[in-house]
Amino acid sequence: MTVMSGTQTQSRPALPVPDGHGAGATIAPETPAAASTADLIRRATDQLSTLVRDELALARAEMTEKLAHAGKGAGLFGGAGLVSLYGVFGLLAGVVLLLARVMPAWGAAFVVGAALLFVAGLMALVGRGQVRKASPPVPEAAVKGVRSDIEAVSAAVEDRGHHS
Repeated sequence: MTVMSGTQTQSRPALPVPDGHGAGATIAPETPAAASTADLIRRATDQLSTLVRDELALARAEMTEKLAHAGKGAGLFGGAGLVSLYGVFGLLAGVVLLLARVMPAWGAAFVVGAALLFVAGLMALVGRGQVRKASPPVPEAAVKGVRSDIEAVSAAVEDRGHHS
């Protein structure tokens, strides 16, 4: 592209087009005021599709990271729960044997079993309430990025509309 500067003529090199926009293609640097409407629409479409792809890649990466942490945490919780269960079995056997000193062994086992079922019922009710309060996992950084992109594009379109 040739630019007139005073009495001298300067030549600006053409800029390479980013990957994915044609092999070896170039675009000439132009000011937005000198560009045709078709060129501006083409550029906006290209930039918008690149922006959407990048935002989706960010969301995918963010969710992959969150799910990896959640999977590791769930596995560790499961292991801890199993080991705790063995410990609880030992303690329960001790409680049954202790109660068997003052009542028949079957009565001691019945009392301990009923107490455990009562505690399990309470835990299930509280857990159900917590699950209802849970919100679905959302890629927060990607959502925030998309919102700011939409605001920036809207502001640019609105600003361009006032200068026409």
